[in-house]
Amino acid sequence: MPPLPERGVYLDFRDYISIAQILVSIVLTVVILLQAKGSGIGTALGGGTSGSFRTRRGVEKTLFQLTIVLAVVFLIISAWGVRASI
Repeated sequence: MPPLPERGVYLDFRDYISIAQILVSIVLTVVILLQAKGSGIGTALGGGTSGSFRTRRGVEKTLFQLTIVLAVVFLIISAWGVRASI
C-alpha cells in the first residue's frame, strides 16, 4: 500500500467496493423489510392459505423486481471485490 498523502483521505479501490457493498446491502435490507411489512404477520410466518397465490401488482411488483436487481448487483460487487483483493 502506498504511503498516505499529507492532506486528505486516501481511499483504495477496495475501499470503494466495500462502501458500495455496504450501501447496496442496506438498501436491499430495507426493500426486503418493506415487502415483509406488506404481508400480514400470519402469512409471513406461513399461516396463510396454501392453495392461493396472488398476482403482484403496483408497488409490490416494483419492490419484488427491485429486490432481484439489488441482489444481483450485490453478488456482482461481491465477486468484483474478491477478484480485486487477489
